[in-house]
Amino acid sequence: MRIGPGLITGVADDDPSGIGTYSQAGAQFGLNMLWTMPLAYPLMSAVQSICGRIGRVTGKGLAANMKTAFPPFVLWGVVLLLVVANTLNIAADVAAMGEVAELVTGIDRHPMTAFFVFATLSLQIFVPYHRYVFFLKWLTLSLLAYGVVLFTVHVPWGRVALRTLWPKFTVNGDAAAMVVAIFGTTISPYLFFWQASEEVEDMGETVPPAEPLTQNATVAVPELRRIGWDTWTGMLYSNIAAYFIILATAVTLNAAGITQIETAAEAASALKPLAGNFAFILFALGILGVGMIGVPVLAGSAGYAVSEAMGWRCGLEHKVKTARGFYAVIAFTVLAGLIIQYLPISPMKALFWSAVINGVVAVPLMVAIILLATNKAIMGVFTANRIMVILVWIATAIMGAATVGMLIPG
Repeated sequence: MRIGPGLITGVADDDPSGIGTYSQAGAQFGLNMLWTMPLAYPLMSAVQSICGRIGRVTGKGLAANMKTAFPPFVLWGVVLLLVVANTLNIAADVAAMGEVAELVTGIDRHPMTAFFVFATLSLQIFVPYHRYVFFLKWLTLSLLAYGVVLFTVHVPWGRVALRTLWPKFTVNGDAAAMVVAIFGTTISPYLFFWQASEEVEDMGETVPPAEPLTQNATVAVPELRRIGWDTWTGMLYSNIAAYFIILATAVTLNAAGITQIETAAEAASALKPLAGNFAFILFALGILGVGMIGVPVLAGSAGYAVSEAMGWRCGLEHKVKTARGFYAVIAFTVLAGLIIQYLPISPMKALFWSAVINGVVAVPLMVAIILLATNKAIMGVFTANRIMVILVWIATAIMGAATVGMLIPG
């Protein structure tokens, strides 16, 4: 069975800002936040699977489907907030990549940040999707670094299993904020748009191009099975990696009394004297690898959303001259993320506001996804099954509570 968008989407979820969040969870709470990953896994898998299903069944991305089903103010409210959140997230990610590159090479972080920005932008603009996605799939191997790190340190596996099933921590504002941060970085709106649009993108890669399932149902069974397999395995890979990041920082940083980590780069740097140079290099290379996936996904999802809302031609397989608006949005978000590095705006503040906006957008967007996936006028006979819909409603409720918790002072 071929590897589809699910793997890349899953790895993009563990972008440098996500690594920073998971690292802080391990440093601050030790083994007591490991339980969040088994809980998040079925929820994020259900959301992403339904998004992929919408794309393959209709032959259109999320924004294009929302355009036909909801009032313009709903569509544009979601799209504009997505663009702002993605831009801030890109700023935080490229800042982390620059910091890590400086740690590894000794070269100043600012030129290194610019290098990564222009490298990712050039790949998206000048390399056709069918070639570009090949490199992205190989970069997913970078997440294995976090599993390898565990072989360089002592891990009390008995306690790990116990705390995963039975965590022990005080339920207070700090713990609630960390749960909010973990779920906010794990179930993110930009991944919803990317998953649906990449299913549409992949349809054009077959010869002849595949038709939407609403027009050609003969391949529905294997295609929907592929989407389910691809998404659930991709999200499993993502969640295992996130689990390993929390675990690695718990048994090193937290065990050494280091409980405050603001960035992924700080986590990598703090590992060096505790776990050795090899663990530090692995952790750092993992950050750079997933950053090269995360930034294009963030920019690409914004490009798809705006282009579909505007009715522009979009897709990474198109050349710039045939999809100018799509590539203009990608360039804008990535370059704006670079410019923020030179403004008096802390990358961590950018990440915080990105998380706030994502939290605000995620809840109504997941409601919209459920309404789309259960609408027979849009999905025909391929509406989402009840179990998947229930899982997405649970994810919506958790994200709603997380958003309220994030926005209430104190």
